[in-house]
Amino acid sequence: MYLRHTTRVKDGKAHTYWRLVRSVRVGRKVVQQTVAQLGELDAEGRAQARALARTITGGREQPELFEPIPAAAPPTPVRLDRVRLERSRRFGDVWLGWTLWRALHLDTLLERLLPVGREEVPWATMALVLVLARLCEPSSELHIAEDWYRRTALEDLLALPAPRVNDDRCYRALDRLLPHKTALEQHLVQRLGELFALDYDLLLYDVTSTYFEGTAAHNPLAQRGHSRDHRPDCKQVCLALVVTREGMPLGYELFPGNKTDVTTVKEIVGTMEARYGLAQRIWVMDRGMTSAANLAWLRQTERRYLVGTPKSELRKWAAQLAEPQDWVTVREDVQAKRCAGPDGTETFLLIRSGERREKERAMHQRFAARIEAGLTRLGRRLAQARRPLERGPVERQLGRLLGRNSRAAARYLIELVADASRPSGLHLDWRPRPEWDDWARHSEGCYVLRSNIPDWSAEDLWRTYIQLTDVEAAFRIQKSQLAIRPIWHQREDRVKAHILVCFLAYVLWKTLEQWQHRAGLGHSPRTILEEAGRIQSTDVVLPTTDGREVRVRCVVRPDRAQATLLDRLGLDLPERLRIRAPSVPLPEM
Repeated sequence: MYLRHTTRVKDGKAHTYWRLVRSVRVGRKVVQQTVAQLGELDAEGRAQARALARTITGGREQPELFEPIPAAAPPTPVRLDRVRLERSRRFGDVWLGWTLWRALHLDTLLERLLPVGREEVPWATMALVLVLARLCEPSSELHIAEDWYRRTALEDLLALPAPRVNDDRCYRALDRLLPHKTALEQHLVQRLGELFALDYDLLLYDVTSTYFEGTAAHNPLAQRGHSRDHRPDCKQVCLALVVTREGMPLGYELFPGNKTDVTTVKEIVGTMEARYGLAQRIWVMDRGMTSAANLAWLRQTERRYLVGTPKSELRKWAAQLAEPQDWVTVREDVQAKRCAGPDGTETFLLIRSGERREKERAMHQRFAARIEAGLTRLGRRLAQARRPLERGPVERQLGRLLGRNSRAAARYLIELVADASRPSGLHLDWRPRPEWDDWARHSEGCYVLRSNIPDWSAEDLWRTYIQLTDVEAAFRIQKSQLAIRPIWHQREDRVKAHILVCFLAYVLWKTLEQWQHRAGLGHSPRTILEEAGRIQSTDVVLPTTDGREVRVRCVVRPDRAQATLLDRLGLDLPERLRIRAPSVPLPEM
């Protein structure tokens, strides 16, 4: 990663704009990808970044960890031929994660929830280790204990020797952390609201699934159901997540893997309101949550909502879709039309998108081409067969063909006709249905939203519903970046604790994302963490001429691009770490 700049002249004055780029291989080519637009990197911008950093971190320092460089020290003769480096550790990413943890005051909260007792290592410290590992290098508790922790500088930051981090202590930390799920969520809602002035009047809600490796025979949550991970062979658990309009998490709940989405709505709404009050919030949900019973319940209890509807709802509005008037443009290539509901209490919003129309049309054409090719091959096989064929296997083959291409299956009228004139005894007759093509031309790229909010414009409704992509992004981040799947734990309480750790890591992720966005560094926390992870701490060992050794634990000086990132975040990287005296080993508790 490195810096590029562009110079522009405005009103006779030259302005230099900087951007952070990295080289990415695409096929056989290496292209430059812009990570962040840094602007002019002037003094005012740096001051704003530092003010933001002080707001996030609260200016909290721990001088006992860092050793200042002395202004003047007596000279010491050193044997230059014997100078060496030892104990190289990853520093930047865990230090940044530790900074985020303290910025959210999770250290003080867990110290209060998990007071120090007779245990050798505080459980609050072990919880921090689990979450930082999930953020920086997602892996199992065994990997944390045997490999990851010893390669990081957390031993210096937390004053926790590596031999004391073992898999048993990691597992027990999960057990201690889980009972405080509700307290953690409530604390984070308050703290994130203070840091970023979040608005909780609109909540986005969706459900995903996460699958298990193993039988999970003794876990009642582990059930087989609709798998969003395309792993129907594995048991799974359903994860329901509620986020704000900015994508910041408010809370989550776990359900058995065979629970359908529509049956979770009442429980989630009730849980969130019991936890955070009966404010007049707006619930935004996709069509998977839509049912007549859920909508009736939301209306009867005077809750406001904006939901997607099943594709079949379009049929009810065929006449309005065909009418050319009353459509308004809500975005380039996206139009909307407001329609009053039958009873006057709801508003239905018809949406047609040019980009979505092209996508659906291409899908229909692809599936139709596959079906026709398959029907042609099957018809040729029936015509060329030299012996009678059983009807059942042929019908099952037809079913598999249509099932694999269900998006266009209704386009064809297919008949398997008995034909005594052929050796096979069967004849395949099929033809497209013109009415299906007519409806596809009208409905491709269209969908329907419904809401009981009477005073919002068509653009407000559409833009709010589009924010559901923030929940989908949250699921993608947890699955890809934080490796919430697959779940290897077999006990129900350990599964719940694993997902709680992933949730806390996601909160750190979103906090960093908000921080870097407001500092002008884009929306890629993984890039920040990867670059910070290249900054290491190491021991410089200086043998003196009188036979002694001077050991200095230094943080490697960042390169120019890394320094720019830290400067924009308003962070000052420490230069030295204090070397602690080795502690006397204690008996295991």
